[in-house]
Amino acid sequence: MRPRGGKLAANDRLRDFVQTGLNAEHSPEQISLRLQRDFPDDPEMRVSHETIYQALYVEGRGQLRRELGSALRTGRTLRKTRGRTRLATRIADMVMIADRPDDIEDRVVPGHWEGDLIIGKEGLSAIGTLVERTTGYVMLLHLPERHGAVEVRDQMIDAIWKMPAQLRRTVTWDQGIEMARHADITIATGVDIYFCDPHSPWQRGSNENTNGLLRQYFPKSTDLSGYHRDYLEFVADKLNDRPRKRLDAATPREALNELLSNPPESSVATTT
Repeated sequence: MRPRGGKLAANDRLRDFVQTGLNAEHSPEQISLRLQRDFPDDPEMRVSHETIYQALYVEGRGQLRRELGSALRTGRTLRKTRGRTRLATRIADMVMIADRPDDIEDRVVPGHWEGDLIIGKEGLSAIGTLVERTTGYVMLLHLPERHGAVEVRDQMIDAIWKMPAQLRRTVTWDQGIEMARHADITIATGVDIYFCDPHSPWQRGSNENTNGLLRQYFPKSTDLSGYHRDYLEFVADKLNDRPRKRLDAATPREALNELLSNPPESSVATTT
């Protein structure tokens, strides 16, 4: 289905209202609901949150609010994305790993992450895992009650905003339904999310290896909901302070600190 961003480009008053809401960090859903409240008798002042997401995320991917604002103010046709792979899936608007920038593969620039869930007994509990591809640095997502799309979204946003700006680049995940709200994460943080091909865990090799190490602390077939956030941080510290052969015996924490102190030249221009 073609995104309906044109409705925003054609209506100055509606566009300005949406842009003002986005500048105030209101979510598309909040903006859509506020339109109904503020303009109850004006059908021209209606836009669904899905339409705002489409204009913001699908058509404006990569530049997000800045590009969207420019596109809507000038009324020009919004840029179409290239190479988007569409699959029959429960997750809308996935961008596949094949469309991920080539320079992510060389693991020189930090800030590209791989993520997944480790699942507890009978699939009723989970812990989220994020692994930085260059250094193997680990962050764990606390999901004590549920691990659905809303909970994972909220924990991902919280974790990403705790990262230094240089580390907020991309995340690669599998096609688990827990990432159904991936667009919300990108809009909130500016981090692009890519999806692995089905049944291809090797496409998240760093994450798969780390998940195996985590099972020392979180055995299979156990209830993961009882682990306190402090214990998750303790476990992450254990892995981040463990020397790694591929890092010449440096720890992930040391490697990450070194990269942040002396960033590769290719990353300097992209961080401000």
